[in-house]
Amino acid sequence: MGKDSKPKDSGGKGKGKQAGGGSDESSSKGKGKAGKGDGLGTCTYVKARHILCEKQGKINEAYKKLQDGWLDTGDKVPPAEFAKLAAEYSECPSGKKGGDLGWFPRGKMAGPFQDVAFSTPIGATCAPFKSTHGYHIILCEGRKN
Repeated sequence: MGKDSKPKDSGGKGKGKQAGGGSDESSSKGKGKAGKGDGLGTCTYVKARHILCEKQGKINEAYKKLQDGWLDTGDKVPPAEFAKLAAEYSECPSGKKGGDLGWFPRGKMAGPFQDVAFSTPIGATCAPFKSTHGYHIILCEGRKN
């Protein structure tokens, strides 16, 4: 039954599923850049806004406003509205610019911040998370190589 290691071939079929991802490319044509954003590990730059708070209670309050206004209904947070909340809640100097961090490359941001920024789909807002600088919420606005 050691020859039943043929499931490795089914592992090859798994690769076939990746080729099936090629059919996803055709569906991504309709999605435009959003389809490209699914290659999360391949992009080199991310454009993002964030809200940074030292205290978890304050970031949760900001996130609750995002939930009440958009996220609970499945809507995406408009960047202009996210910017208003960043100006109100963020303790980062970028808060004055609506939390806009602009385009940044992999390796520029530390640990969890980079991980979340590069894994959040374009147009999506992540849930609050903790980094060495405090608590963040990120809105991903774009990706490019």
